[in-house]
Amino acid sequence: MQRRYLGLTAAVAALGMTATLSGCGGGSDGGDVTLKLVAADYGTGEANKSDRYWDGVARSFEASHPGIKVDVTVLPWTDVDREVAEMVKAGKAPDIAQIGAYADYAKAGKLYSADQMLSVRTQANFLPVLADAGRVSQVQYGLPFVASTRLLFYNKKLFSQAGLDAPKTWNDIAGDAAALKQRGVKFPFALPLGQEESQAETLMWLLSGGGGYTDDVGSYNIDSEENIKTFDWLKSRLVDKGLVGPVAPGKLNRAKAFAAFTSGDVGMLNGHPTLMQEAQKKGVDVGMVPLPGIAGPSTSSMGVADWIMGFKQNDHRVETGKFFDFMFSDKNVIDFADTYDMLPVTDSASAAMETDPKYKSLYKFLDALPSAQLYPFGKTSWAQASESIKKNIGEAVEPGAKPESVLGRIAQESTAAESAE
Repeated sequence: MQRRYLGLTAAVAALGMTATLSGCGGGSDGGDVTLKLVAADYGTGEANKSDRYWDGVARSFEASHPGIKVDVTVLPWTDVDREVAEMVKAGKAPDIAQIGAYADYAKAGKLYSADQMLSVRTQANFLPVLADAGRVSQVQYGLPFVASTRLLFYNKKLFSQAGLDAPKTWNDIAGDAAALKQRGVKFPFALPLGQEESQAETLMWLLSGGGGYTDDVGSYNIDSEENIKTFDWLKSRLVDKGLVGPVAPGKLNRAKAFAAFTSGDVGMLNGHPTLMQEAQKKGVDVGMVPLPGIAGPSTSSMGVADWIMGFKQNDHRVETGKFFDFMFSDKNVIDFADTYDMLPVTDSASAAMETDPKYKSLYKFLDALPSAQLYPFGKTSWAQASESIKKNIGEAVEPGAKPESVLGRIAQESTAAESAE
């Protein structure tokens, strides 16, 4: 699969990893420097904690960059954003933070932009869809650290027993779910609209219906005609007909839905690479297809990214940039993605994985990433908008509910948050 990075100009491709766009001013010129790095733990237990990855990267970097030390702190995802926010508030910002959001810090002028830190080659190597999602006011501050995409998963055994083919359209989903229910499948289509991560499930459905969270100019458009039609369909064709299982969507969190799928109790649901690996370990034969749309497979998939960024406070721009150039090498990017069943964020690492049979199970996810639609990360209001979605969206498909009213309430809260930026 040929990638865009092969089309980089010869001038850019020839640049070494140490060439920077802004070679003068800022940073330390002499003496030892210690970079403080705070990162999130992606592990599920002691055996695969992220400390091991970061220790390897830090020690390898130090060996090739005398005079620069890296002090790493790895924190649980439940704590890391809050801890970094407290550090920044106390005037003790880390040099590097790998967390879930960057826009607030960028708007406050606390971050270096990508072109102040990175070599031309490193910055040009990010997948464009991810680089664009890292921008605030057209300037990139968020560096994508790891990514994921979503596909529709289905249980091949259950589908075969019911004589069904993989779904391509919404009508296929409804018909297949009805057939699976008739055969006693517990969750014909698992629809997790509980508060854990319903902003993701919602976006997948909105995209497959031709909508999304924002309009063409980037303003919130959550109660658009397309989005209302999508949730009207979900309510009338799946939920009201009892095709989503015994748990109301607003009460079903993603983790419970995923656990039910790995137990063989779910016919279909939207999933990501980690679920694929877990299901296969449990002996579930997993089928994966692009998200079905109204008239055929959706042309848009949902992408998710986590971010890493450089803080200005300690004036370590040059050293931070050197660390990022080292960290974004193909080896380091692929090592992390491989360890946690995620996707790489650079063109060259993606190309390497796409041509390696070891990663054949990820090919469909890799193929979906370049055209994926991400959350509006560049908006400082996104955190509030996301919370409103998580809190309210399950109500849109409750008995007697009017999806238009619920989406309108979310849209109003999101627009108010945007106006306050």
